[in-house]
Amino acid sequence: MKSKILALSKNEEFKSLLKQKKISNKYVTIFFGKLADKNKNKLNISFVTKKKIGNAVKRNKIKRRLRNITNDAVKNISVKFEYSYLVIAKPTMLNNEYTIIKETLFKDLERIR
Repeated sequence: MKSKILALSKNEEFKSLLKQKKISNKYVTIFFGKLADKNKNKLNISFVTKKKIGNAVKRNKIKRRLRNITNDAVKNISVKFEYSYLVIAKPTMLNNEYTIIKETLFKDLERIR
């Protein structure tokens, strides 16, 4: 079954999330908070990679990894669906193992609960 993940779309959503709580680690910074007009049945999450990280191929690889980790997190741990998330990737994501990044993100997502 395809997980129910929805991307943030409006500029106001991004700006309001940047003003709310955040958790940071070696690989990503996660901004999270409650948005007013949000569907409680779907996970609102967006992934951002800056142009400094590399070319489009590298940035898309990071986004694919993050999307895959998020799908696993929805299935394995209880992620809060009432929150909206903004995940900003750091350059260290490119050079590290997928499993290490996954473990670190799982710990952070559990801390949000």
